[in-house]
Amino acid sequence: MTNEKLPLHLIDYVIFLITIFISLGIGVYHAATGGKQRTTSEFFVGDRKMSVLPVALSMMVTFESSILMIGTPAEVYVYGIQIIIETFGWFISYVLTLGMVVALIHPLKLTSAYEYLERRFKSKYVRILGTLIGILYYVAYLGIVLFGPAIALEAVSGVPLWLSIIEVAGTAVVYTTIGGFKAVVWADVFQTLIMFIGVAAVLIKGTMRIGGIGKSWSIAQNKHRLNFFDFRSDPTLRHTFWCLSINGFFRSFGLLVNQSSVQRISSMPTQSAARKVLIITAPAFSVTLCLACVEGIVAYSYFDVKGCDPLESGEIRDPNQIIPYMVTDLFQEQVGMSGLFLASLFSASLSTLSSGLSSLSVLVLEDLIKPFTQPMSEFRATLIAKATVVCFGIVAVVIAFLTSLIGGTLVQIAVSILASFHGPLAGMFMFGAFCPWASSKGAFGGTIIGVILTLWICIGQMTTDGSVSSSELPPAPTDLCMIPNFTIPRFNHTYSSVTPVSTTDILNGYSTSFAKDASSPEISGVQHMYTMSYQWFSTVGIASVFICGSIISIFTGINKPQEGDHIYFISVFDHLFWYLPESVLKYLRCGINYQNGKRIIKEGQEHEMIMQDSVS
Repeated sequence: MTNEKLPLHLIDYVIFLITIFISLGIGVYHAATGGKQRTTSEFFVGDRKMSVLPVALSMMVTFESSILMIGTPAEVYVYGIQIIIETFGWFISYVLTLGMVVALIHPLKLTSAYEYLERRFKSKYVRILGTLIGILYYVAYLGIVLFGPAIALEAVSGVPLWLSIIEVAGTAVVYTTIGGFKAVVWADVFQTLIMFIGVAAVLIKGTMRIGGIGKSWSIAQNKHRLNFFDFRSDPTLRHTFWCLSINGFFRSFGLLVNQSSVQRISSMPTQSAARKVLIITAPAFSVTLCLACVEGIVAYSYFDVKGCDPLESGEIRDPNQIIPYMVTDLFQEQVGMSGLFLASLFSASLSTLSSGLSSLSVLVLEDLIKPFTQPMSEFRATLIAKATVVCFGIVAVVIAFLTSLIGGTLVQIAVSILASFHGPLAGMFMFGAFCPWASSKGAFGGTIIGVILTLWICIGQMTTDGSVSSSELPPAPTDLCMIPNFTIPRFNHTYSSVTPVSTTDILNGYSTSFAKDASSPEISGVQHMYTMSYQWFSTVGIASVFICGSIISIFTGINKPQEGDHIYFISVFDHLFWYLPESVLKYLRCGINYQNGKRIIKEGQEHEMIMQDSVS
């Protein structure tokens, strides 16, 4: 191996461009058919007449993007497979809250997720606060998503970072603007197919070159990459079973109530159809996350067999370039396969970017413009929504360039930064849905405190030397790299001594770690807050909303639910323990009048059957 970039062939670029043009073609098709995107209902939620399978696939890839395609394998390559534990919390959250979220969201016929906050708390200020935090979340997320494929293409072909970012953003903006929600969903379906083909090709070819999946896992075990379980309770450890599963649980619930999910739930004609969407999405996403983790194991084993770790040797400068570099090296003799993988990577980003842009246009129009203006025509409203897509596409490009200045895997970058907005926002929804006593002042104040606290910890951790102990595992060998005197340091960390550890210790939960650099300053006082694992940030934000919001609600006057308010609450006991006698459930509701939860659920099911009959 050399440190020169491995060139792509013409056919690779052709395959990549075909993917881009098909995505654009889907947008053109939906711009010229149906209602031609002339109404906000069609542009935002597909006239609420979408089909189950395409919406389910769209929701799945919306949450994946380049962060899953290259960030998760990079995470496993550097830190081990422990990140897979997050799927445990994710799946449990889906199982427990699936029926609750659909039963809460779908009957309200929402277009904007934050319209729920205004109805629940009877306050425009709470809705605006939620919208502004949601916009900040999406803008940061889309910037990170744009950065992923751009740095990958730069690694393997030398295409400038700026050109890739603008190309992906431009494609997503065009087909989202002209094709609306339907184009977003059906482009996601096509892009899902491309993604799975690309991942499957890497896994199959990679394991063949290594010598089989058994050898791959044997290498990973010997080099401590199969560090599944760590039950230690130390919150400063980067990854443990507790922080991964708990963060996965709360992150999953937060994603269920974000704008992209609410749009998809609301686009379905019936509750049962919306429920089917989530039933498909939950296991499908878990499977794709597991495949991404296995891809990281295969990548490490591949370079271990080759005897040259490109990250350690300096052939690539960023862990997020591991998978793209492996692909171009792996498929040097199969012309077109590198292009197929790059197409799958860009497809993942296009799906998330288009969904995010669609969601942002909803938030701006429905939450920040319509409530404060005179009624406008559908044509003018749709025109504003399309202009908003273009504007936020430009903003996402700027954020992508700023993201390039931050080191680390995409997973860590995304979770650290986004948790500052995602955690408090999820907490605001949960506070309103699960706590009938929550007042508008409590929700507003608790959320502000949650954002400030998580942002403070996040920024403090990024700017304080020595706040994070390195937990990287030993790299693959570099004996066969054929590069004399390579001394290029790996992204943000400098190695010192390695603590020896046995395979038995790894399987029992011990995580190999590197000692801190002797030059790192001592942590003292409030700086100890910055040593917290980034995986706890979302939980801190949610807990802040519940604790501070409850205290503020008590001191300013708790909310007293009125007649009909039960439709904005989630009766947990009625959903999870519906089989208990009504006398017991009445006691568990702590005096809150849900107007007979069993009857409400039963009536909802009967109404659902009537709606299904009318649709069929």
